[in-house]
Formats: sequence, C-alpha cells, structure tokens
Amino acid sequence: MTVDFALLAVLANGPRPESWLGEELATGHTGLPAPNAGQVSAALGRLAQAGLVAADRGHDRAQFRITASGRRELTGWLRTTPDPASGDELVLKIILACQVPGTDVHEVIQAHRRCLIESMQRRSQIKRDGGVQELRLALTGAAELSRLDSVIRWLDTADGLVGWVSDADRDLAVTRLREHFAVGRLTHAELDERLTAALTAQTPGDLRGLLADLP
Repeated sequence: MTVDFALLAVLANGPRPESWLGEELATGHTGLPAPNAGQVSAALGRLAQAGLVAADRGHDRAQFRITASGRRELTGWLRTTPDPASGDELVLKIILACQVPGTDVHEVIQAHRRCLIESMQRRSQIKRDGGVQELRLALTGAAELSRLDSVIRWLDTADGLVGWVSDADRDLAVTRLREHFAVGRLTHAELDERLTAALTAQTPGDLRGLLADLP
C-alpha cells in the first residue's frame, strides 16, 4: 500500500499521466524500490475506486489528479506513526512529506516524535508498576524501550537534516520559471505570482509544486 501513498504524494504536485508516474517512482525519489508497471496501474485503480484520485481524459493520455479526499488521506497517513519496528515506513513518510507542497515537514516529524515519547512513557510506567518481572518479559520490555529511543533519536537527526530549502534551490526554481516564460508557457501575471512563491518557498515540495504543471 505504500505505493498508493507515494503516488498520492507525487500527484499532490499536479496531474500526471500513468507512464510519467511510473517513471517518477522508478527514479527512487520517493524512497520506494522501483515498482513495475503492473503495480503502478493496480495502485491507480485502487486509488480511483476509493475516490482518492480521478482521471481527466481530455488529453492524448489520461491525466491522473489527486482529489480532496486523497489529500486528506495523504495528510492523515503522513502523521500516523507506524509500529516502531517498521522503521522503513517512517523513513518513507518523512521522505514523502518533503515532496508534498505546503506540508510542514518539521511538524510531521514532531507529531511522530510526540507519539513515540508517549508510547515510551507508557511502557516505562508499566515497567515501574509491574515490579520484578521474569527475565523474558524484562528483556522484551528493555528491547522495546531501546527501539523506541533509537527511533526518537533518528527523528531528531532527520529534523536537522530536512531543513528548509536553500537560496540556491530558490534561484534554480526562479531560473527555470523564467525559461518557461521565455518560451511562452507562462504569462507575465503567472510568472510574477510564481516568482514570489519561489522566493518565499520553505520546503522542497513548495518548489516542486511551482513547476509540476510545466514540462
């Protein structure tokens, strides 16, 4: 099902045809192993049936777009903390959060951090209230607390690594927008609006959204 959410995250940047979506997921930018064409087609079918994406067929190729329900589903999934043993899923959520325009990645990280700290506190309280435990239970509990602590420390590291977009990232987006304007893909008004947004962008997803509908 992670392919489904990776597709929703990509489509949050703008409508795309199925072939392009397959190529994008194949690059590894979403953090997922490259899926095959059958997986992408099946995932789009599930998402469409659930009302999370819709297909616009007024083009040479159908363009898939995320729906309002899809955006709500994606937002909720990004902030739902998986089992600490599923470390790869949490990493995937942070990677995808960075790619969704308008998403406060730091807030997403802190939401997971709070959830894990609360879980750690509950387990510590159970340990204190339980008194002396048999060795098997004591070792299992200690392992779980250690795993929770390591995931929390990873989130702290991720919070520092994610950061905001750099001036160089903004400058590159501005250059690309001017190039699109020069060949007639943007009007003066559209260029001005997008340049303002590019210069104030805070996350990589914000910049991706400004260019998502351009070749």
